[in-house]
Amino acid sequence: MTDHLSTTFAALADPTRRAILARLASSQCSVTELAEPFAMSLPAVSKHLRVLENAGLISRGREAQWRPCRIEAAPLRDVADWAERYRDIWEGRLDRLGSYLQQMQPKKEMTHGRRQRKKQRHV
Repeated sequence: MTDHLSTTFAALADPTRRAILARLASSQCSVTELAEPFAMSLPAVSKHLRVLENAGLISRGREAQWRPCRIEAAPLRDVADWAERYRDIWEGRLDRLGSYLQQMQPKKEMTHGRRQRKKQRHV
């Protein structure tokens, strides 16, 4: 049995599915509308939608003949919460990198501030 977070990450691993989610972030749309920018068949797009739906990242509704897809934010929040646990680690590393680069800056300026020797021409 796979945990919910693993299922979400697996769904997000594909760039097509991430593009679909990005499109749905602005508004709900039909499968046909979602398929338009991709060079793939409607059944192939539907497979991607099933993966997103199984991960809980989208839901499909029914409004007369229209079956809109909507983004579901809860699994994305779970990913954000998981990543948040590691924020201190990567912010600390970035802070240390920034400090190191600042320490290196004066040395770099001194190196470039030296006079270059004039080349002698041999006649």
